[in-house]
Amino acid sequence: MSVKNAMTADFLRSAYGGESMAHMRYLVWADAADREKFPNIGRLFRAVAYAEWAHAKNHFTVLKDQVGDSSVTAGAVFGLTNTVENLQGAIDGELHEVDQMYPVYLNAARYQEEKDAERSFHFAVEAEKQHAELFKKAQESAKAGNDIGDDKFYVCPVCGYTVVEDDLPEKCPVCGAKKEVFKDF
Repeated sequence: MSVKNAMTADFLRSAYGGESMAHMRYLVWADAADREKFPNIGRLFRAVAYAEWAHAKNHFTVLKDQVGDSSVTAGAVFGLTNTVENLQGAIDGELHEVDQMYPVYLNAARYQEEKDAERSFHFAVEAEKQHAELFKKAQESAKAGNDIGDDKFYVCPVCGYTVVEDDLPEKCPVCGAKKEVFKDF
C-alpha cells in the first residue's frame, strides 16, 4: 500500500533519517565503549544499533512508492565523549522518540488512516521504550566504573524489540515474531 498523505510521508522520512543516524551513532559509541574497557556496553550499543536499522528499514519500506529525491529533516544527538555521556545521549534520544516524536507521528498516521505507517511507528516506539531502560541500567554501571553483565541481547528483526537473554519471550510482544528469528548479540 502506498502512503497517500504528504504529512505521514514526511514523518516517515524524518523517522527514517533519525533511525539511520541513531544506527550509525550507536556503532561509533560501541567502538568508544570497547576502547574504554566496557565491551558489554559496546555489545548493547551494537544490539540497539541493529534495532534502529530495523526501524529505518520499516520506515523506508513503507515509503517504497515514494520514488525520488527528498530533503530529510531529522533530530539527532551529536558528540563523542565518554561512555557515561554517550549513554546519556542515547537515553535522551530514545526518550525524545518515546515522549515526543513517535506519539505525534503515530497519531497522525492513525488520523490519516495510514495503516502501514501506523504499524511502523508503533513497532519503533515500543522498542525505544526498552532501549531507554537498557541504556539507563548500563549508565548506572558505567558511572560506577563497571561494565554491564555478559548476558546476550536479543533483537527482533521485525520490530526492533530488544531484551536481555533471561527475558527472551517465546513470541515478540510487539509484533508476534517467534523467538527463533531474534538476532543475538
